[in-house]
Amino acid sequence: MTALLPVNGVELCVDTFGSASDPAILLIHGASASMDHWEPAFCRRLADGGRYVVRYDHRDTGESTSYEPGNPQYTGAELVADPLGILDALEISRAHLVGISMGGGIVQELVVEHPDRVASVTFVATSPMGPDLPPPTDEIKASFSGEAPPTDWSDPEAALDALIRDDRLYAGTLPYDEPARRALYAAALSRATNPAAMTNHWMLEGGESVRPRLGEIAVPALVLHGTADPLFPPPHGEALANEVPGARLVLLEGAGHELPPLTWAVAVPEILAISAPRTR
Repeated sequence: MTALLPVNGVELCVDTFGSASDPAILLIHGASASMDHWEPAFCRRLADGGRYVVRYDHRDTGESTSYEPGNPQYTGAELVADPLGILDALEISRAHLVGISMGGGIVQELVVEHPDRVASVTFVATSPMGPDLPPPTDEIKASFSGEAPPTDWSDPEAALDALIRDDRLYAGTLPYDEPARRALYAAALSRATNPAAMTNHWMLEGGESVRPRLGEIAVPALVLHGTADPLFPPPHGEALANEVPGARLVLLEGAGHELPPLTWAVAVPEILAISAPRTR
């Protein structure tokens, strides 16, 4: 089911898989990423395991409310609040949260600030952040310099080429399936109300770090991290697993800052295990 839901004064596009009577998994993707990056085949695998899977478009992505590029009318804190608003709209009192990259940061904030709404947490390709952790690769740092030519969002093919160019930077050493990635990004571009607005996420300021409070997390926790992540090298995932009590660390061989299909044979069973109903 796909629907536009009123959430926190905006409309967010939400898509679900499976039965609402099953334990809910809310998938939260990273900066500038629409729900398309949680591929339907991945969602169906989780739903086939007896889970009610929810994915959504962040503000300024997909079909959710978008703003003028360069002028986001919301804060990072509102991006963090949106998942709770989605759970409220779907009448889900408690969910298993899976967050990748920025989505993993959102999950960290949610489980610390709203533990009553969280049944388990899975952190994918994310970090507790801190100066003690290794920096990105030189290629990633160079991409942050702003020296690349601006993306021509009015030309779908040029925009697609630019997105694939950047996407490759974040891939690991597993084979890069360019036809599949081009199809994913093409679908995301075709659905987007305003493709250029996705860049607004990079303008948002983060809130206060919750790293000092990670020891408060009292729900089952899983950390999935690629061994070839160029943005957050493996020590980021290791630090997160060390600082969250009882967290299970699973390194995904060859994966980058991503959760590609070649990792699903490991990742899906791990997520199903961490989100399995528990008897008290």
